[in-house]
Amino acid sequence: MGLSEELRLRTEQYAAAVIRDYVKLPKDREEVRVLGKQLLRSGTSVAAHAREASRARSDSEFCSKLDGLLQEADESQLWLELLRVDCGIVGEQIVNLLREADELMAIFTTMISKLRKSSS
Repeated sequence: MGLSEELRLRTEQYAAAVIRDYVKLPKDREEVRVLGKQLLRSGTSVAAHAREASRARSDSEFCSKLDGLLQEADESQLWLELLRVDCGIVGEQIVNLLREADELMAIFTTMISKLRKSSS
């Protein structure tokens, strides 16, 4: 049980990238402002859940924190997709954030699955 320093750092880098992208969003459009704030909240929560998982006292608590991380990463993908498709916000940064959220979800889904199989 536990989260490697590499994965914690990766989630922190994801959160930092979300912040940088949020700052660059055009704030003159209400829908972009609202979706951007939602992205900022969920994207930074990914790193917060990773940090919480690192302090888990049991496998069950660890999985629970990672489940929260997965929910926030999935939600982040939704806001990114809405910004891209419905608001016309394009660029390499959005694509990179979508890819990283997808990779983080795959990594943490695998971790949870393996841990739950070994616990049963």
